[in-house]
Amino acid sequence: MTRFAKLAGSVAIVATMLAPVVASADDKDVIDYRQHLMNTLDHQSGALGMILSGVIPDKHMADHIEIISLVASLSPKAFAPHVEGGQSKPEVWSKAADFDKKMKDFVTGSANVTKIARDQGPTEAVNHILDALPCKGCHDLYRDPSKK
Repeated sequence: MTRFAKLAGSVAIVATMLAPVVASADDKDVIDYRQHLMNTLDHQSGALGMILSGVIPDKHMADHIEIISLVASLSPKAFAPHVEGGQSKPEVWSKAADFDKKMKDFVTGSANVTKIARDQGPTEAVNHILDALPCKGCHDLYRDPSKK
């Protein structure tokens, strides 16, 4: 056996042994990305809560709603890879049609309330926020907050 053949064989064996580690790292990246998006939604919702409770002025309400809408538009693709883990329950994928519909409704609703906030102002947007941000309906079914 030539030196090159031995080296090639060794590289192939090491690559085979590392393949699960690489896949695992990729899965972790997918989960981390989803969690970053969800954390952004959580922070922006918190800012909206402060505005709605009168703690801070509503001057930037439309901006916060627009950020939520942008992140909502990214979220469905973050769940497209079937990578279980994080706070996502397995039902995200076993009930994919329902989950996808809820995500689509979230994307559409948040885009609509963004338009209302920009065109008609924060006072009118308040009347539509709860319908546009149905977080609880999805979290109750598809999120396990006990997992980190």
